[in-house]
Amino acid sequence: MRLLLVEDNRELADWLSKTLRQASYVVDVVHDGEDVEHALAAGDHALIILDLALPRMGGMEVLKRLRARGNPVPVIVLTANASLDGRVKGLNEGADDYLAKPFQIEELEARIRVQLRRANDRTAPVITCGDLVFDTNTRLFSLAGTTLSLTPREHAVLEQLVVKAGRTVSKAALSAAIYDFDTDADPSAIEIYVHRLRKKLEGSRVQIATLRGLGYLLRQDDPAS
Repeated sequence: MRLLLVEDNRELADWLSKTLRQASYVVDVVHDGEDVEHALAAGDHALIILDLALPRMGGMEVLKRLRARGNPVPVIVLTANASLDGRVKGLNEGADDYLAKPFQIEELEARIRVQLRRANDRTAPVITCGDLVFDTNTRLFSLAGTTLSLTPREHAVLEQLVVKAGRTVSKAALSAAIYDFDTDADPSAIEIYVHRLRKKLEGSRVQIATLRGLGYLLRQDDPAS
């Protein structure tokens, strides 16, 4: 999943982005409110982590403009001033969750998982397709009960496919979801990652189907077919 972190404290932003990347998220970072719109146009972000005290344009104005454009992306607000009035105002403007600074990273990660499940119309933390299981809490894949060893990019591609299992995901959408700002996106590389994943899924009850001209589809394999 690709996240957008909007935080002007560069030390905090560096620490947060590094920690979230270690948890297999793709993270883009911007440091002021006016850069948010450009960031969203450049990538397919599943969630925004938004500080309120930002230069050039405050987080509340960012949130207001985001919702005015009809963008439904989940937003978790980070703030050093989590007063009742402030929380009510933020929720009324369209925030999905609030977290007061200082906070524990484990709580932020838990709140991220909850918002991502809600955004994908899921309540259970475990996603299953055939004998492939993705635990959104541990962010680990297992196949027939054995942990699946994946590179970060393979993990990012498979996560996109399993979250949307049964639905077609275009190559462009996969590319937009797994490459951050610091990486030159190469849509053709998606074919390589899919090829590697198919090798790792061989013999299982799940397959990645290619729908020519449309994209890829993760589905349970029918042994009778």
